[in-house]
Parts: sequence; structure tokens; C-alpha cells
Amino acid sequence: MKKNSVYIETYGCQMNVADTELVQGILKNNGYEMTDNVEQADVILLNTCSVRDNAEQRIYGRLGNFKNLKIGNPELVVGILGCMAERLRKDLIEEKKIVDVIVGPDEYRKLPELIDVAFNGEKGIGVKLSRTETYDDIIPYREDGLQAWISVMRGCDKFCTFCVVPFTRGRERSRSLDSVVNEVKQLSDRGFREVTLLGQNVNSYKDNQFDFADLLAASAKVNRKMRIRFTTSHPQDLSDKLLYTIAENYNICNYIHLPVQSGSNRILKLMNRTYTIEHYLKLIQNAKQIIPGVSFSTDIISGFPTETYDDHVMTLDVMREVKYDGAYMFKYSPREGTKAFKMADDVTEEIKTKRLQEIIELQQQISFEKNQSLIGKEEIVLIEGLSKKSDKFLSGRTDSNKVVIIPFDEKVTEGNYVKVQIVRVTSATLFGNYISLIDESNDELALTA
Repeated sequence: MKKNSVYIETYGCQMNVADTELVQGILKNNGYEMTDNVEQADVILLNTCSVRDNAEQRIYGRLGNFKNLKIGNPELVVGILGCMAERLRKDLIEEKKIVDVIVGPDEYRKLPELIDVAFNGEKGIGVKLSRTETYDDIIPYREDGLQAWISVMRGCDKFCTFCVVPFTRGRERSRSLDSVVNEVKQLSDRGFREVTLLGQNVNSYKDNQFDFADLLAASAKVNRKMRIRFTTSHPQDLSDKLLYTIAENYNICNYIHLPVQSGSNRILKLMNRTYTIEHYLKLIQNAKQIIPGVSFSTDIISGFPTETYDDHVMTLDVMREVKYDGAYMFKYSPREGTKAFKMADDVTEEIKTKRLQEIIELQQQISFEKNQSLIGKEEIVLIEGLSKKSDKFLSGRTDSNKVVIIPFDEKVTEGNYVKVQIVRVTSATLFGNYISLIDESNDELALTA
């Protein structure tokens, strides 16, 4: 009997979610079926992330959980995919004997072949990085839904000193504009309502004469009732052309994730971030002038090597000036193979934790104040379904990526755009009352955007 039941767990960012869909597409094309039941699987795959140490530790813990399954079913194949596979292949094969298959981000095409190798009792290993692989011709497998993530490019050329991505995902290479737009069309035809274009540094996308602004505009034209988002941006590549493209297309969300990482120019230089705070703040100011109502989120690292209290205060100052709508905030985590790994990790864990807590508290305060300013205002919300906490409420998101909760209403279904009046807020959530459905046949969405 053919062993063809595959269970996949995904860790890390949206890039990994998109990669899992890609892997599922490849496996289904080769006769494999997906299962949600780990105990019934012939193959267990963990799609991993190496960006932070705790992500890797979770994977090691999970492998320990699978040991009993392997004892009960010696023919079970366990595989590690993604960044951790490339980075820690020796350790995974030699120390974690439970692992049968290790496949890096650029070798997913070989996965069916490598699984066969493992079923025959050998180790299946494919971890070479590629200068050309974009998986342009492979259609990812997606369940029906509202939101989809499309990888438009792979790898990164920025070589920030704290980041393992150039070493685990390789150098930048972009898919063709036509292939991305065709994928957006397929998703539109299937009823998807929101697409996020993904890249490690998405705004450095390049396909011959086309840049990311061109790709964004072409994607937006596919279906004006479909929202287009993108992530992640690097300040070095946030062009005026891109900002005007967002402003000119009402279905491109007025939301930009623009990692700052630190408010100190000295630390930014040590991070090899290739911009100054002055340049960064000018970009923010420019974007606010070109795109009315634009919202920003960011990434911040606390406790980078040699960070002083003054450096930390500069980060807090930038947060107060920009007033981010949200932030992903982390303690610095040394990653082997990066330049920063060779720097002395001289900020104590206690100080990192204290500074990170100050950053989190400030961001919560800023988010709450920004959300309070929306009380009484009307927002257009894409309804995503029932609230996770109660089926008496519906949940959705604004154009600016804010979660909105409204009372359940029989007139409203998943995928509807609705007009909502905001009546109450927390730092993370808006609560509102339903006003009306958006009349999409008259393109009311454009008039109210």
C-alpha cells in the first residue's frame, strides 16, 4: 500500500505559511494527501524558522513528542523543512536520529523523491541554496478562504548583521510579474477577498523593467473588490513611486510594515541597516503626506550588542514620534553564522527584558491612544468570520489592519465589506456597531475608501 498521508506543522512567519502551501502543492501533484491527524500520518513534516532561538527550541521539543509515534510506527518518516533544515542539518541528522528528511527552502521540488529515499531506509537530504529557484510554475495548494499569501520573491541581499535569512534562504530573486498576477486572478476567481504579497524585502522586487510598485499596481487591477497588502518593507527601498501607487489604488491597503529595529544611528550601523533615523523619519513623513490615513507597524530589537541606555531611549523617542499602530518587539537573540554572533552579547538578559518591557508598554499606550481617536468614526471592515471568543460577535479588519469586533447580524456574512461605527477600543482591538453593507455593485467601496 502506498504511504501517502502527510501531516505538516508550520512555524514562523507568513513566508513559512506560503512555503507550506507550496510544499502541499508539490506533494499533491505527486499523489500525496494531507491529513490533520498526526497519528494517522505516514509522513510528518515540520516547516521551521531560524530567525529566533526560541523558535528552534520549540522544534526540538516537538521532535521529542514524535519519538513515541516513531516507536509505534518504525516506518513513519519525519522531516524538517525550511530555514532550520538548512542551518542545522548536521545536528538534526547526527543528534536527532528521529529525523529522516531534511529539505531547505530551495529544494522543495525534490521532496517527493527524498521522502521515497527515506521510506527505503536512507536519509533524504536536500539543502543547497539556489540563485534561480522561485517556484514560479508551481501552484500552491490552498483551502478555500478569504485571505491568501503569495511569495513574490525569495531570499535577501541586505545582510543585516543579526539576521540568518541570507544564509538560510539565499540571495534575492523575483518571480515574473505575470506569474504573480495570474495567481492573484486564480485566487480572485475562487472568491478570495484579500491577498498579501510576500518577500523578505518585498519592495526590492525586480522583474526586468518592472519594480514592486508595478507589481502592486498590476495586482490591484485584477479585482478592485479584493484588498492587496504587502510585507515586509526595507526603508532603503521605500520609493515615492511605491507610495503614490498605494495612494492611487483604493484597494491597496493604507498600511505599511516598515521595520526600524533601533532608534540609534550607532546601533543601526552595527546592524548594517543602511539608513539613518533621520532618513527613516523623512520616509514616514513623506508617506503620511502622500497617503492620507496611512498606518505603520514596525519591528524593534531590544538589547543588541553594545546597546546603552541612551540607545534604548532613542528607540523610545522614535516610537513616540512615529506613533506606530503596532509593533513586533523582541529581545536580541544571537544567531550562529551572522556577523552579530561574533560581537559580544554584552547586554544582560535582565536588562534586555526590562528594556523590552518598556518598549511593549509604550507601544500599548500609543496603540490605545491612536485607537481612542477612532471612537465615533466610521470604518470599512472586511468581515473574516465569527469572533474567536464568541459566536455572538463577528470579527474583521480595517484597511489599516486593525481588528474590529461587531455584534452578530444575520445580514452580514464572511467576506462582506461593512460600514461600522467604532464605539469602544482597547490597545489591540476596535469594537463597533454595524451600520450597513457596502454596495459593491455601485463600487461604493471606492467612494468610501
